Amino acid sequence: METIKMKLIYPKWKKLPGQTTFNLPPHGPVAFAATLPEWVDIDFVDENVEEINFDDPCDIVSLSTMLSTQVKRAWEIAAEYHKRGKTVLAGGISAMLHAEEFVNHVDSLFLGESEGRSEQVLLDWKEGKLKKVYNFLGKQPPIESVGPCRRDLYKRELYNHKGVQMVDLFHASRGCRFSCYPCAVSYLGGRKFRPRPIDKVVEDMAAIDNNRLFIVDNSLAQDKEWEKELFRAIAPLKKKWISHTIEDDPEVLDLAGKAGAWYVYQAVYDTSDYIKERVKRYHDNGIGVEGTILLGLDNQTVDDCKRLVDFLGEIDLDLAEFTIMTPFPHTKAYDDYLRQGRIFDFDWNHYNAGQVVFKPAKMTPDELQDVYDYAWKSFYASETQESKMFRLFCNVALREMNEGTYRPRNRALANKSFGKDVDRSIKTHQNSY
Repeated sequence: METIKMKLIYPKWKKLPGQTTFNLPPHGPVAFAATLPEWVDIDFVDENVEEINFDDPCDIVSLSTMLSTQVKRAWEIAAEYHKRGKTVLAGGISAMLHAEEFVNHVDSLFLGESEGRSEQVLLDWKEGKLKKVYNFLGKQPPIESVGPCRRDLYKRELYNHKGVQMVDLFHASRGCRFSCYPCAVSYLGGRKFRPRPIDKVVEDMAAIDNNRLFIVDNSLAQDKEWEKELFRAIAPLKKKWISHTIEDDPEVLDLAGKAGAWYVYQAVYDTSDYIKERVKRYHDNGIGVEGTILLGLDNQTVDDCKRLVDFLGEIDLDLAEFTIMTPFPHTKAYDDYLRQGRIFDFDWNHYNAGQVVFKPAKMTPDELQDVYDYAWKSFYASETQESKMFRLFCNVALREMNEGTYRPRNRALANKSFGKDVDRSIKTHQNSY
């Protein structure tokens, strides 16, 4: 088969003001790239860390999008390539969520998971039979067909934060048996939990040349026995990893800590003793906690939100991330708010979880925006977000040193103060963390 050259692009988006900015190597594009046939030569560009040269030679363009705030930029990119006579394909999470509009900007839109399917799309294109839409939503391929991502496409030197290498993204399962009100996962990946075979997970994870990972599964707390088997299997790899929620079970938490759990994202939704004890149980197992706090729910007043923010100071969170309730398409929230006439802003650039686009039930949009700003300023008043992140990096670096797996910062980035300070701190204060 004659080789074709594909330009695979991950569009940029505007970062939220006031927050520490760093770029993780994206997961979606390299997961898609792994499903392409060998006769496709891929040139990958993450526009968040490098510019697109629209005049680079290529046969076909593919856009991979994850966030709603990327879609309008993706359309601009498609228009530039159409001026040059190129065929533009698109897929990814936000391409699926905004398919009704997205399809008007590209030559072909792919909906669903691409394992075992991408080659036929390109063969159709070669034969002049490219379809406008390839819709596989609800028709998931066998989970056994999911293989390693094409991480060789990353330009590694571009993914660091002041001298510290960013984590690699990794997934051990797909689908989610939960159907949370503001979440679109059940629409995108189905309500069935689909774990990858444990031996494939271990093989894939072991091959990643990065000791720090972000396991991006929607929740690891889906099947307790699978969770325990997973943690036992990956423990010998001595990776350090971040994930979403872990089962609140003593054995599971013990195994997670021993398997390298670095820190978790844990929803903080009320001021109960359960939440306080939940955070403590993570810490007791050597696992840090980044609280995720959603503001603007229908049962919240301004005072409720402020009480929740103040409560965070009592529970010893390592980090906190505040988001504004956002009605993304194909969620129950979107359907309800649209029916109730409460959405007043349909500019997808504003769907960044940091800007109010709907009318809250118990406060005004301006009050919600103000309480969101208050939350960030209040939590990080005594110590900056970057300083708290620095402490987490030192924690994990010290654990790695004790295990003999620590890698000093990249020599090419030696002038970056954050990386130098991490190295200096773990050497000077090994018993302080």
